[in-house]
Amino acid sequence: MGCNKNVSTEIPENEHDTALEENVLETDDKAKEITQNQEDILRLYISADRTGTKESGISIEQGIRTALDEIEYSIDGYSIELVVLDHRGSTPRFDQHLNTYLEDDRAIAMFCGLHSPPLLANRDFINENEILLLDPWAAATPITRYPSEENWIFRLSIDDSKAGFVIAKHAMGEGYSKPFLLLEDTGWGEANEVTMSSALREYSNESVATEWFNWNLGVNQAKVILREVSVTGADVIFFVGNAPEGKVFAQAMSELPEEERLPIRSHWGITGGDFPKVIDKNIRESIDLLFIQTRFSFLNMDDNLYAAQVFDRAKKLFPETIQYPIDIEAPTGFVHSYDLTKILIQAMTEHEWTGNTDEDRSSLRNKLENINKPVEGLLKTYTMPFTVYTDEAFDAHEALGIEDYVMAKYGENNEIILLNE
Repeated sequence: MGCNKNVSTEIPENEHDTALEENVLETDDKAKEITQNQEDILRLYISADRTGTKESGISIEQGIRTALDEIEYSIDGYSIELVVLDHRGSTPRFDQHLNTYLEDDRAIAMFCGLHSPPLLANRDFINENEILLLDPWAAATPITRYPSEENWIFRLSIDDSKAGFVIAKHAMGEGYSKPFLLLEDTGWGEANEVTMSSALREYSNESVATEWFNWNLGVNQAKVILREVSVTGADVIFFVGNAPEGKVFAQAMSELPEEERLPIRSHWGITGGDFPKVIDKNIRESIDLLFIQTRFSFLNMDDNLYAAQVFDRAKKLFPETIQYPIDIEAPTGFVHSYDLTKILIQAMTEHEWTGNTDEDRSSLRNKLENINKPVEGLLKTYTMPFTVYTDEAFDAHEALGIEDYVMAKYGENNEIILLNE
């Protein structure tokens, strides 16, 4: 059986220095060719940002492909194809991709990307239309909390119902007591405002103030905001935003007089793009920046034979872009998507295929909640990573817990260094 291993229906606006772009389909008309019914093919979709935060989208694809390569893109007589879509951070484009998935008789699951807003806007649509959605990055709390036992969204990533507690605990442990919340004005930012405020109350504390910002702000606007923050009496900033806005605020902070600069304790959205290239080590020396991550790094493989084998496979698959661990520019995307794909593969292995698309999607969703065998991944070995969702089983569709989170920093070579905690 043939296997088209590299299909995409979108051309990102920016050129990517990666072999992953070699066989991009050029038009939506050509994209329609993939929706024909081929009985021996199963398709997985990725709808992620490969333009504004392209590093995150590329790393997610690399992680998925590395896991699929282990089974040679084949399972139970079916050839697996991966369809790569660029939603560019746009909810309307993500809407189109969901409908493309629904029109494809061979589509069985879709992976999303870094951005939470497209998922929050479409959570009801995804569940009502029974789209099996796998989340390796987007962190907003409500994404996996659809009020039904037939919940179709599964996450292996940081969950914002817990992230704020980790950021707050670390900052309080450093001696800070007057945090200022600087949050992007989206559903993701709003979810973090709730969680961070709740976390601070556990320390008998509260934020001195909260400021909301929109995407695409400029450095001068950021400087105005930061100067306003500096006169509130705050001693630390809790930041929630992605790489484009993170770069602007970090640049603005570095240009303020030293006495006005405040430490930044950030969510991980800044790591999904080219933040460390723009805010290089020289700029970073002038600011105090830490951010949340999960507890695995290819930099710390040591005697971890499993991780070494996964990395060697990635090197062979992507020789033009990956030779050393620091070459994976958004490692969160790779690690989480690899582990999530391994869990999906195990569910697919245990699932009995009927050939009926609706039945197979539903059965596979059920199997994800009832996986029989432990699944070895990079972050950990997963035993029953997902269970049936109820209001009481709040974390049923969360493969990771707060014990899997840690704070981190950028090193001199733009590598992400986990802090020992």
